[in-house]
Amino acid sequence: MISKEISSKTSYRDVFESNRKGVPFIIMELIVATKNKKKLEEIKEILKSLNLKLFSLADYPKAPRIIENGKTFRENSIKKAIKIAKFTQKLTLGEDSGLCVDALGGKPGVYSSRFGGKDKSDRKNNLKLLKLLVGLPVNKRKAHYCCAVALADKNGLVGVAEGECSGFIGFTEKGNFGFGYDPLFVIPKYKKTFAQLGARIKHKMSHRFRALQKAKAILSTYLKRNP
Repeated sequence: MISKEISSKTSYRDVFESNRKGVPFIIMELIVATKNKKKLEEIKEILKSLNLKLFSLADYPKAPRIIENGKTFRENSIKKAIKIAKFTQKLTLGEDSGLCVDALGGKPGVYSSRFGGKDKSDRKNNLKLLKLLVGLPVNKRKAHYCCAVALADKNGLVGVAEGECSGFIGFTEKGNFGFGYDPLFVIPKYKKTFAQLGARIKHKMSHRFRALQKAKAILSTYLKRNP
């Protein structure tokens, strides 16, 4: 099957209708406001049915620095989307996510990526988390992943979607897939961590999947309203 490229005469509505009917299109460019390669790959995988051409901040080395000082994932995702959309003048997806542990009063929360200290790394974050939970039984290790996804264009905010996934924190790191706290985040149904379950299962139930599924609906409406 031959793909059809978008021309200057092709409207977003044409693209949406053609995509809905199963005709392959490279729909439009979507900028993902992140430099995290693993996060970008997850977003690409989850949004692949829309045939979007995704770019990240790695493709825009002169993009303004984003200070994630919001008190919620929602605030940070909106800030990312609006700031980068204004800079690129293109539709932008801002995403912020993290882990909230009940026994820690919801921490690390919005500080998830830098929980381990200044020289942040997934390994340091996980080791600190395990240290703080040492001695706690399974029923005291409940946690949930949160994700907020914001969409914005050059005119401002288009919409926001959020998703959560519940589980508990394991006692040791297990598995080689994913990133962040995935080696510690256990899904009760499977009794395995996200890092053990791998992308095929994770992308059908994760916080990011749930938020992006809602974002797909926002995006589809946007495309129909912007011919």
